[in-house]
Amino acid sequence: MSLWTRFWADDSGQDLAEYALLISLIALVVIGAVTLLGTQINTVFTNITNALAGSGGGS
Repeated sequence: MSLWTRFWADDSGQDLAEYALLISLIALVVIGAVTLLGTQINTVFTNITNALAGSGGGS
């Protein structure tokens, strides 16, 4: 019975699992933010490119 008691009371791997979950959550948030901001930044640069191409330069 002491083997079962030691197994049940042993939480040495718990911290590692909590850190892994935390890192996974942070990674998901970062990926979502980069995806959202990447699309918006691409739109801004596309608008700038179109504005510069539309100006014609007068030559």
